[in-house]
Amino acid sequence: MHIHVIQHVPFEGVGCMESWFSSKEAKVTYTKFYESFQLPNIKAIDLLIIMGGPMNVSDDASYPWLLEEKVFIRKVMLTEVPVLGICLGAQLIANALGSRIFTNKYKEIGWFPIELVNENCELLPFPKRFPAFHWHEDTFDLPKGATCLMRSEGCENQGFIIGKNVVGLQFHLEITAEEVELMFENCENDLIDDLYVQSPSKIRELTEDYADLSNVILIDTLDYLTS
Repeated sequence: MHIHVIQHVPFEGVGCMESWFSSKEAKVTYTKFYESFQLPNIKAIDLLIIMGGPMNVSDDASYPWLLEEKVFIRKVMLTEVPVLGICLGAQLIANALGSRIFTNKYKEIGWFPIELVNENCELLPFPKRFPAFHWHEDTFDLPKGATCLMRSEGCENQGFIIGKNVVGLQFHLEITAEEVELMFENCENDLIDDLYVQSPSKIRELTEDYADLSNVILIDTLDYLTS
């Protein structure tokens, strides 16, 4: 299996997925847009994973590669290659399909419950309610042809599926304690006093409680996408 990962910044990596890659003995390649980069031959990959990042999907002036990335995502979605988008990755999928990306009513940073809103997607491994790690201020309109999967109190569209092989998640199931610390180091200015923004100490405490469960849900999702 050949997995290709698109990574936008060095501090938002694959987290718990690295162990899953190893367990599958997968070939893993990366496009790292913060370095010199190259996008792969679509026919050569079996799974595309699009990671998060602090930039906005329309910030083409500062990040001109965003235009090229969205064209690439559209091309991949015309094939049968499974796609998983995480946070910015989910927004990029939605935007590549013409959906609006806009500032959410609330910034969400920390661990907040996710509620399943569509239980018809029985193949997907999501519990009806589970804690998830969030770090975002933007959200998206649901892409054409997508089914909304879940919501939170602070954000109505938290995840979607298109067909059976494209999944977008606004939250971070891949998160580990190490990844959380990297977010603190690089995005501390986001930690404002707001309704759905937790303190670093609270986030650290809840990461210890919930990260393992979160990781299991993501691994089950990867198994679904590659089955």
